[in-house]
Amino acid sequence: MADQDQDLVDVDPYDPGDGSVPVFRWKQAGRNNLATRRQLREMGLRPGGQEPVARIECRDGKRFAWLYRIDLAQPKHPMTLAKEAALDKAMAARQTCPFCRRRYVHCLPLRTLGSCQECHDGTTADPTTYVAHPAQHRLAE
Repeated sequence: MADQDQDLVDVDPYDPGDGSVPVFRWKQAGRNNLATRRQLREMGLRPGGQEPVARIECRDGKRFAWLYRIDLAQPKHPMTLAKEAALDKAMAARQTCPFCRRRYVHCLPLRTLGSCQECHDGTTADPTTYVAHPAQHRLAE
């Protein structure tokens, strides 16, 4: 049994294993003109079809993020009225109670409770957290 344990190898299924993608530890990527998707988004950029050039491992060693070159990144696509309408429709479905039709400022636990807290068990909702009769749309507010 001890011989079998020595043969086990920890393999990352996303790592090509040929050393082509450098791996940095937490906070060791330095200033190499590299950024994660989240960092690019904060800069108003997106990867723009480029492949990741490296990855950075989180402190726990189990999670990682791909790193992209900032100089090859492209500007984010602007929010159009159609995108904003679709996003508002999706959020309305998550924020509106199916029973009282109030639209809350937060997402409701519809999978677990199936309604807002007040409809579920009578707990009074704070009036500042919902709109009693929401408008048809809330675009460009």
